[in-house]
Amino acid sequence: MKIALPAAMLALAAGSVLAEPVTYPIDPAHTYPSFEADHFGGMSVWRGKFDKTSGTIVLDKEKGTGTVDITVDTSSIDFGMPKLNEHARSAEMFDVEKYPAATYKGTLAGFKNGAPTEVDGQFTLHGVTHPLKLTINQFKCMTYPMDKKEHCGADASARFNRADYGINFGDKYGFKMDVKLAIQVEAVRPS
Repeated sequence: MKIALPAAMLALAAGSVLAEPVTYPIDPAHTYPSFEADHFGGMSVWRGKFDKTSGTIVLDKEKGTGTVDITVDTSSIDFGMPKLNEHARSAEMFDVEKYPAATYKGTLAGFKNGAPTEVDGQFTLHGVTHPLKLTINQFKCMTYPMDKKEHCGADASARFNRADYGINFGDKYGFKMDVKLAIQVEAVRPS
């Protein structure tokens, strides 16, 4: 009995050390914020993505807490059409020379079975910041078989009005300002 109690206390202490928050750097090769936007008031829906994203996710699985800090290079916008990409980078739309990055900083929330279901955060685009809640549609952490490191990934989504951020090109032609985000993200626990 004299040995069992200290051993149990040592095990509890070791467990609490292991339960500290972990910072996972974003894997840019597996992270692509994409979006859907209206073209001429319902004529079609244009889809694009951003090819350069960086940042971190901090996750404390035991406590059910965490944060997200993401930066997107707005010049990396890609509609799959070079002329449209060029126009989107211009001062009429994203104005990437003046606003080279979009950022999202938030708190992981709504944990169920150890996984977050949403992010409450602040989205900065085109120099304007507004609250934006992301819905996490799926979330999973696992050890990759290739590198034997823990990877966490998610599929998240949200909607916002781009005119609220000063990007209202096309409104005089009847373009709807609603934008649908679909974000695939993966992050890797450092060795």
